[in-house]
Amino acid sequence: MAGKGFTVKKEWDNPIDHPMPAEARVPAEVRLGSVAVTPATVLAPMAGVTDTVFRRFIRHASLFSAAAPLNDSIDSAVTNAQSGCGLLMTEFTSADGLARMRETKRRRYLTFYGDEHPIGAQLFGSNPETLADAARIVEETGFDTIDLNLGCPAKRVVGCNGGSGLLRDLPRIGEIFRAVRKAVTIPFTVKFRMGWNEKQIVCVELARMAESEGLNAVALHARTREQGYSGQAQWQWIAAIKQAVAIPVIGNGDIRTPEDAAAIVAETGCDAVMIGRAAPANPWIFRQIAQYTATGEYERPSMLDRYHMIRAYFEMLLAEVEATKDLPRDARMGDPAGKMKQFATWFTHGVPGGAKLRGAIYQARTGAGVLDEVERFFTARLEAGEAPAADSITDPEDDAQAFPEGALICD
Repeated sequence: MAGKGFTVKKEWDNPIDHPMPAEARVPAEVRLGSVAVTPATVLAPMAGVTDTVFRRFIRHASLFSAAAPLNDSIDSAVTNAQSGCGLLMTEFTSADGLARMRETKRRRYLTFYGDEHPIGAQLFGSNPETLADAARIVEETGFDTIDLNLGCPAKRVVGCNGGSGLLRDLPRIGEIFRAVRKAVTIPFTVKFRMGWNEKQIVCVELARMAESEGLNAVALHARTREQGYSGQAQWQWIAAIKQAVAIPVIGNGDIRTPEDAAAIVAETGCDAVMIGRAAPANPWIFRQIAQYTATGEYERPSMLDRYHMIRAYFEMLLAEVEATKDLPRDARMGDPAGKMKQFATWFTHGVPGGAKLRGAIYQARTGAGVLDEVERFFTARLEAGEAPAADSITDPEDDAQAFPEGALICD
């Protein structure tokens, strides 16, 4: 669904290295209406990424206690209060599609498990009545919050007046706010961009409208639609919204590290942070933020940690495929090998020789074959004593090949 020029970039343009702020930390909690998000961190909705397997993977990878090393075993009973990630979000889902699709297919898009609470579902669309109907489905399914997507820049979405396309039609957005707010009782939030372009910045006005229509929070990806994922996020607009409204403001854009998370809070006063494309590349980022908040420092994963992480995700994916194999075709997880290959690009970033591992994974034909290649690759390197921290590695081959342009939509 990605439009030309707006495929998500897995790297950042001239990223700014923020020093650790002396005082500011990510807040311990933010309340979205009746829902407590503890800590105040949110996994951004990402099409093709934040399905139930990845969400649970992040929730478990983010488990944190001040005394626990990264390699500690993880108890299956997880609450958001124990986790570095306070709120999980689904992939963004078409309201029109939900209204039309069969119940079995809805299950594929809206499946979640008990350890994912609190969890929000994100919808996109342009028809107020259809969005209201879809919101009711979301609430009846048991989600804790519902979010409206006004940020996706993809051509096919914008062409239907969805996503960031609606930023050119504030009266229609007002109609949608009223229809959805009337339809559901769970907390209702919205994520948007600054505006269509630099000459049409509407984010402050839009935030005020959201507050007046009874929404419980706003999230700003501090770029315009025309920027896509290029250039720098303009955090000053998050600060401007924070000054304009009393409801919680969630900051998003260019948060790659715990330092960035603390810096955006220090610079904007935002009540929570939302992390998107950094999460697949570094699934520990939420735990690292929690560690830094608690102790003033955080651990960096070793190659052994990276190996355990890749195996854990791939095994979770295979288990979900097995668990859904007898469901109607529309409700099944799908091809595990294809999903593994998709995530291999993210997960092997920073691993020496990672391009070779990716090549072997891309040649594998089954999920079991992918796992075999992962086992073979890491066993050889760990036996050879190659176990530096993954983020300290520089490999020219990886730098050139690790993050080609993808076809995912990252809101």
